[in-house]
Amino acid sequence: MLCLRSGLTRALAARMPTPQVCASFATGPRQYDGTFYEFRTYCLKSSKMNEFLENFNKNVHLRTAHSELVGCWSVEFGGRMNKVFHIWKYDNFAHRTKVRKALAKDKEWQEQFLIQNLALIDKQENEIAYLVPWCKLEKPPKEGVYELVIFQMKPGGPALWGDAFRRAINAHVNLGYSKLIGVFHTEYGALNRVHVLWWNESADSRAAGRHQSHEDPRVVAAD
Repeated sequence: MLCLRSGLTRALAARMPTPQVCASFATGPRQYDGTFYEFRTYCLKSSKMNEFLENFNKNVHLRTAHSELVGCWSVEFGGRMNKVFHIWKYDNFAHRTKVRKALAKDKEWQEQFLIQNLALIDKQENEIAYLVPWCKLEKPPKEGVYELVIFQMKPGGPALWGDAFRRAINAHVNLGYSKLIGVFHTEYGALNRVHVLWWNESADSRAAGRHQSHEDPRVVAAD
């Protein structure tokens, strides 16, 4: 489980802007094994951020008893502040349904975690996403900071933009200044969106690596 209470997350402007489309039904390719990831984003009231995080740290075990938490992060730079996002892993949709039913019966989780946090949340969103076929979920080598880069892609899915996007991602990976944790393509929620999660040893090492990449012809050509 990746946990980051204060670090670097950033949402970049779309590389290929299109009108945002949302869906409550599946519309794109799925992973062969059915495993998917749920991105849950919480926009918190500005005065309640610390209270939310403290309650989460204290009672998260009540939630992870039901399903796997890949990571939890709070936003330090970029985008809307006072925001927390979680990534949950499920084997398939039947697994998620089973978990949600179990949570509805878990009084301890409801009383100690859910009810206490509801009053602290200003807005909540969720997305269902799959890892792109050429990416596996990786683990960071140690503590650090994370960057979440969000791309709004043209409709068509990885079959349309996958090869070029993979080359661009690998060009940055090959420089070695940042570790790729995962590349996720949305299936439910905001469609044609790709989340790329990076790990960096520090915000400064990330900045130095980005400056280096901008001068590397392999990266420039791939981007």
